[in-house]
Amino acid sequence: MVTPAKISQIAIVVRDLEKAMKAYHETLGWGPFNVYEHVPPALHDTHLRGVPTKYSMLGAETSVHGLGFEIIQPLDGPSIYKEWLDQYGEGFHHLAVMKHTAEESEQFKKDMARQGMRVLMGGRIGETIEYYYLDTAPVLKIVIESGSGHAIDLKPSRQYP
Repeated sequence: MVTPAKISQIAIVVRDLEKAMKAYHETLGWGPFNVYEHVPPALHDTHLRGVPTKYSMLGAETSVHGLGFEIIQPLDGPSIYKEWLDQYGEGFHHLAVMKHTAEESEQFKKDMARQGMRVLMGGRIGETIEYYYLDTAPVLKIVIESGSGHAIDLKPSRQYP
């Protein structure tokens, strides 16, 4: 990689989004959170390990001194979020290194594939966002999210608090 990948977000998975937002807000002062309902038809072209798979989730995002912090609660369907909760419980799930353009995103995906890091799950939100999660276990031992587009392009369903 010629240019170091910039961390744009850290994310956790939880079973109860409301409880988690409240805890992070009251304990660390983080917020307000923009809450998004990632469900069809806005959430589309979803896949899990290369197989078209329908799933949905709630997401809450805030900025902490310029770094994105996201809380994800899986809803319907199989997903790496549910797998993580079943195997490890609530907590840290992934780092995001989002790209600005579709071309940069595709190049990053190809660069990672050459190093043995394959796409675990992905999809599209609206017409502007593609996202995917990479299994970096062979090299880095974490999950990395990338893609193009950002939640700034979306309208939240609400804010907390």
